[in-house]
Amino acid sequence: MANRKRKLAPAGHDKTPGFEKKHYNYGKWTKGRFSEAVTVTGPGKMIFLAGIGAEHEDRGKILYSGDFAAQCRYAYRKLKKVLARNGASMADVVKQVTYVTDVRNQSQASACRREAYGDAPLPAHTFLNVSQLAWPDMMVEIDVIAVVPVKVNRRQNAGFPIARSRRSS
Repeated sequence: MANRKRKLAPAGHDKTPGFEKKHYNYGKWTKGRFSEAVTVTGPGKMIFLAGIGAEHEDRGKILYSGDFAAQCRYAYRKLKKVLARNGASMADVVKQVTYVTDVRNQSQASACRREAYGDAPLPAHTFLNVSQLAWPDMMVEIDVIAVVPVKVNRRQNAGFPIARSRRSS
């Protein structure tokens, strides 16, 4: 199979010297669905998000019981917030796992995912059908791994950023 590099969407992070993220698709059927491989080279911070679903952010109660599309959209809204709190966006996601309790929701999950990523490149993705998630009314759960470049000091030591110590007075 030929190694086909996927065009990168501007992510704002890809211009950091020494940091490079590439998306690859080898099979024609995978294009526009997910990246088969994502490589990250250079100094970066990895962000691992636990499974995010339709749990209310404060109370933990599952929202939108029985409405897969609403649960999916809500999960992506939460996911974007958590990524932003850690200096990342959907364009920085390199791996995603989506868990659903009914495989018949696959097309809705795919549409919801495409909407959430917008013009960002799609990450490597695994879609799993499971018998139950953490809570009985939960229909979808998503976990991701994102990578953002490390902000490097102008002064470098052997290619690694010099750590600045904080002194307390």
